[in-house]
Amino acid sequence: MSKIEDVKVLVETGKSKKVAAAVQEALDAGDKAQDILDAMIASMGVVGDKFSTGEIFVPEMLIAAKAMSKGVEVLKPVMAGDISTSLGTCIMGTVAGDLHDIGKNLVIMMLESSGFDMVDLGVDVPAEKFVEAVKENDNVVLVACSGLLTTTMPALKEAVQTIKAAYPEMKVIVGGAPVTQEYADEIGADGYAPDAGSAATKAKEMISA
Repeated sequence: MSKIEDVKVLVETGKSKKVAAAVQEALDAGDKAQDILDAMIASMGVVGDKFSTGEIFVPEMLIAAKAMSKGVEVLKPVMAGDISTSLGTCIMGTVAGDLHDIGKNLVIMMLESSGFDMVDLGVDVPAEKFVEAVKENDNVVLVACSGLLTTTMPALKEAVQTIKAAYPEMKVIVGGAPVTQEYADEIGADGYAPDAGSAATKAKEMISA
């Protein structure tokens, strides 16, 4: 089994204490940092799929994400010299009236490890605050809004429409338990992701489109 395979298994099984050493071993064996990162992202994709099908739950997903972040810490200094690793800035927050942050934090972790510079606005974020954040940060290429309650779906709609009114060209991705592709289309969002694993893939697709 290759060193990269070792890393993938450790991320999938959430062995955060062992991941850093395995990543270092893979680097020492001559594996490219980008390949190791892609492998870890693929592992989180597997974890995301298992989560979507109900095979695992939030705790396991968080443990895997923590394992991945330990691996990313080792790669960051190696990849820092590679300018192409930054895909741009992504603003993320949970919409007004909603205090859920586990899903949001997972998505931030996934997007950060995919190469986005993340700006976390936290929870209960009013629509205008997303717009202000776009204005205040450089090179914003994506805004991610999450809503985990059916009661906050109108706030999600307001956030998307407020961002779009101020920045018609800005790409907006939405997600959260009650959100569907249909709802995302209806409120004018550019993208929708059912879980953190697919959010990273979708976000990269959206900004290269």
